[in-house]
Amino acid sequence: MDTKEFTNHYAQIHVDLYKFALYVVKHPQDAEDAVSEAVIAAYRNIHKLKKDESFRAWMFTILKNQCLKILKQSHRVVAFEENMAVATPDFTQDHEVRRAFSELSAEDRMIVSFSVFGGYKSDEIGAMMKMNAATVRSRKNRAFEKMRSWLVS
Repeated sequence: MDTKEFTNHYAQIHVDLYKFALYVVKHPQDAEDAVSEAVIAAYRNIHKLKKDESFRAWMFTILKNQCLKILKQSHRVVAFEENMAVATPDFTQDHEVRRAFSELSAEDRMIVSFSVFGGYKSDEIGAMMKMNAATVRSRKNRAFEKMRSWLVS
């Protein structure tokens, strides 16, 4: 893939990448940093992309890793593996849906973001997050149910 092809593929998904990053890291500057770092990493490693059709999934996987890195560096996630998030002030929580979304663990926010913004199916999300597809489905359903309960209460 050459630079022009890379740019064209990126142009088709850049908004979804930013939305995904913003909902995961919950801070606009961190989201911009995550997307920028993901694009740089992808461009440097473009030779590793086997099929052009896989560009979108490949970029989201790289972005997921960048988001995790930012969360760990900023100490907003104490232990990602244990899904223990530390609250941080964020002006995006003014909206009820965003507030409910922010109550989810970082990993659940990623699953929901992959599904909503990326349009990925459970098996695709599972592959990107190294999880069983059934686990992804149940976590996604529980996350949506938690959000519903927070929104109606």
